Amino acid sequence: MALIGQQVAVGQRPAGSPQLQQLAEKLRAQLPGGKFEPFPSSGPQRGLRNIVGVIPGTVPGPAILIGAHYDTEYHPKGFVGANDSAAGTAAVIELARTLPDQLPASHPEIRFALFDGEEEQPGCRDRDFEFCALRGSRAYEAAHRGEIGQMILLDYIANKGARIPREQNSNQAMWANLREAASEVGATETFPPGEGASVIDDHFPFLLAGVPSIDLIDFSYPYADTVQDTPDKLDAAVLDDVGETVAELVVSLSDQS
Repeated sequence: MALIGQQVAVGQRPAGSPQLQQLAEKLRAQLPGGKFEPFPSSGPQRGLRNIVGVIPGTVPGPAILIGAHYDTEYHPKGFVGANDSAAGTAAVIELARTLPDQLPASHPEIRFALFDGEEEQPGCRDRDFEFCALRGSRAYEAAHRGEIGQMILLDYIANKGARIPREQNSNQAMWANLREAASEVGATETFPPGEGASVIDDHFPFLLAGVPSIDLIDFSYPYADTVQDTPDKLDAAVLDDVGETVAELVVSLSDQS
């Protein structure tokens, strides 16, 4: 929650902005082996960069990727994105810090990615979101094709009273594993049965590449895309439920590798 507050304190931080670039330096330092992966250097992606980290694997094979986006909407003016997606960014960093003590002795590489440019740029129509947004996840998938075995995306994950059913595009078998993990840590109420909306999100480029992927998102969040998306709308207990569930899922997937 403190890291959410630190991001929100920066203010609005759309992709390519000086304030996001400054924040990125602080986020990079908090990921294991943290480094920047710049986008291709031409067109509207110029200057954008993903932040990546890794827990080295002890067995060969494709990696498990946990991701979120760290940019915000460029509109409306004053949007600070506490749940979209300072919360996801904070959870990725906390998972990177705590997972090494929870993983089994034999585990695949665990990768962490904070995607730049998830939000649409000015002039992007809603119907074109898949093509003119999701810039960081599209760049990462293209650069690391064939290296990822499963992808877990964290988006709207910390709002008060959050209920996160399966996003319709999310891999059904992986989602079943997630709900089993939620049961193990006492978080079944946060992950009810059934389906939510179909969301074009940062997991989508991986799904198109054939990578089993899931999107943790409460798409009913009433303050989405408004200046009311602020830390007072969040709940540390919900964030903890999601984090503990994802950690248990990663441990389970590691046992299966």
